[in-house]
Amino acid sequence: MLQDLENNFSEIERKILALQKNYRNLTEKLSELSSEHEELKVKYDEERRRNQVLAEEQKNIKLYSAISGNPEHNRLMKNHINRLVKEIDFCIAQLQNSGL
Repeated sequence: MLQDLENNFSEIERKILALQKNYRNLTEKLSELSSEHEELKVKYDEERRRNQVLAEEQKNIKLYSAISGNPEHNRLMKNHINRLVKEIDFCIAQLQNSGL
């Protein structure tokens, strides 16, 4: 009976040591994954900003193309001019309402 208890305690001790080792491995893996996650977030933000810059550049290129007379982009130019006219009209209305 004493031998059985010793065997049980040895088995429990072995399992505890294995669990501790697994815990250390998992915490190391979590740390690695957390740092990788942070790096990927930074890369994602950089790519998103780069994408926004490229989208703005593309918009400007289309606008310049329309200004230069490219018939393919005439509709874009008309829409842009209409938006600017609406903005100007809105500003004029605000100035008139404020009494200036």
